[in-house]
Amino acid sequence: MLKDLSFKEIRSDLPASIIVFFVALPLCLGIALASGAPLLSGVIAGIIGGVVVGMASGSRLGVSGPAAGLAVIVFDAIDTLGGWEVFLCAVVLAGVFQLLLGYLKAGFVAYFFPSAVITGMLTGIGLLIILKQLPYLFGLDADAVSLNGDLFASLSPAATAIAFGSLALLYVWDKYLSPAHKLFRLIQGPIAVVLLGIGCALLLDLQGAPLGEGQLVSLPVMEGIGSFAEQLAFPDFSQMLSLEVLSVALVMAVVASIETLLSVEATDKMDPNKQTTPTNRELKAQGLGNIVSGLVGGLPVTQVIVRSSANVAFGAKTKLSAILHGLFLLVAVLALSQMLNLIPLASLAAVLMVVGFKLAKPAVFKTMFKNGMEQFLPFITTIAGMLATDLLTGVMTGLAVSIFFTLKHSYRNSYHFKETVSRRDDRESHHIVLAEEVSFFNKPSILKKLNEIPKGSHLVLDFSNTKSVAHDVVELVKDYMAQARHRNIEVETIHFDRAS
Repeated sequence: MLKDLSFKEIRSDLPASIIVFFVALPLCLGIALASGAPLLSGVIAGIIGGVVVGMASGSRLGVSGPAAGLAVIVFDAIDTLGGWEVFLCAVVLAGVFQLLLGYLKAGFVAYFFPSAVITGMLTGIGLLIILKQLPYLFGLDADAVSLNGDLFASLSPAATAIAFGSLALLYVWDKYLSPAHKLFRLIQGPIAVVLLGIGCALLLDLQGAPLGEGQLVSLPVMEGIGSFAEQLAFPDFSQMLSLEVLSVALVMAVVASIETLLSVEATDKMDPNKQTTPTNRELKAQGLGNIVSGLVGGLPVTQVIVRSSANVAFGAKTKLSAILHGLFLLVAVLALSQMLNLIPLASLAAVLMVVGFKLAKPAVFKTMFKNGMEQFLPFITTIAGMLATDLLTGVMTGLAVSIFFTLKHSYRNSYHFKETVSRRDDRESHHIVLAEEVSFFNKPSILKKLNEIPKGSHLVLDFSNTKSVAHDVVELVKDYMAQARHRNIEVETIHFDRAS
């Protein structure tokens, strides 16, 4: 577990870990808020994701913690299962399922999900996060949004002003300040928003018009490790074998695994050294993390692209950065809980609104529409299904639409490719001819074949006979071409421009 842990790059890893801590802290609290879970559970998940998963993972630069992508599932599951402790049992079982997936070498599963459905899932999650944060944006408890009662009389002008001021600050920070000076990239926008919120809360308190208790973060005040241990929640295993608990656990395991594998793929692409994370080991690490998180009262964890990208951007070299960020979260909740309780929920709602918007940008809809109906229809169907029912139903509906298009093409053409090997300029030359129809179902086999090409080879990818290539396969080939130079593989394509 610790064989690949090194302190040799501490000069790079320590500063990066501090930045990731500053990014993670408001997100841990915000995601717990969006999940309808105790706020402490988000911080616990951040600690477990950093320390436990960080130690077990084979990822150099990936950072794990509570994920916005699971917030909607958690919110519904707590209500469905009827209690927090029963939900924690489902988190533990989800971890067990992930361990099994890792030992069954199921890391390849993510390649079978078309990118249109995955993009639709992330976009739908973004829209649901935005909808669920609207009450907090105006100083309302989520339960206050109903057709009964005087809703407008319940609005809080102070909380509303803090929320919209926070949104404006986040926009200015990202658009103008971060590009202008390194200091504003060092201190991330969410931290600035949290500090602004604390300042506003203190000012309102001094003026005799404090925010209500339901409008502020409410963490237990810690006086040491013993006090922290007393606040931990533990799972109720009495309903462990019930169909509802097992169903929730399976859904969380599948969604968390997919989100993790997608984040792994994206993080490896950002890695300056282009090292590849062992996906099966990552599933095992995430499974271990979810077992531990569920046992001590934490939210489910995944590898998270927001924290991982910040880790890469600020120069981390090894997994030590992720582990240190988890330790910093532990120190924060032990020593700074009183200060954290000054954070307005409106500030966290603003941070989450931006997270949701980044997942559901209008540009995403425009891009998917431009990619054609075979991409747009599964994408929009996934979103509609999620908004109308739930995440799993939405994903399955989008997948069904993708399969329809695949079967439609497969009816006309079958998939195959043939390979010839020769010598060219002292290089082993591989000539791969692709068939008329290449669907996203072929992505794993194509990836396997490409990964088998020896270093130092010459590779010809021949699309002369190809009439239709799935968007996922086009992306796969482009990514392979970008990474091939690191393996000294010379790639030549024939008529790839027609496919792309």
